[in-house]
Amino acid sequence: MTNDDPDAPQLAQDITASIADLVPGFLDERRRDVVAISAAVEHGDFETVRILGRSMKGSGGGYGFDLITRIGAALEEAATQGHTGEIRGRNAQLQRYLVEISTNSTASIPATPLPRMNSPNG
Repeated sequence: MTNDDPDAPQLAQDITASIADLVPGFLDERRRDVVAISAAVEHGDFETVRILGRSMKGSGGGYGFDLITRIGAALEEAATQGHTGEIRGRNAQLQRYLVEISTNSTASIPATPLPRMNSPNG
């Protein structure tokens, strides 16, 4: 079937709604990451910072939070090189961004629309 299928918009809306339901949990995890990164960098545990950064790098864009992806990549790189100052700076940036999102309710759900999908019977 084509994109003109009347079932396609509903399917896309259902997917959007299910992702929207996951966003608060995703953001809660990032808030926990801020605390974990702070503790890890204080103990010189760069491996934990690297793993958390890599996880953010891989997941942020999937939820529509490209800045979280970029911060995650920077954290991963900084941890690999042992740059404590960079880690602290990026962690502070992440914390500020999470506060901004929580105070601006329209920013808490990504604005990027999902593409329309064909009906599975297509």
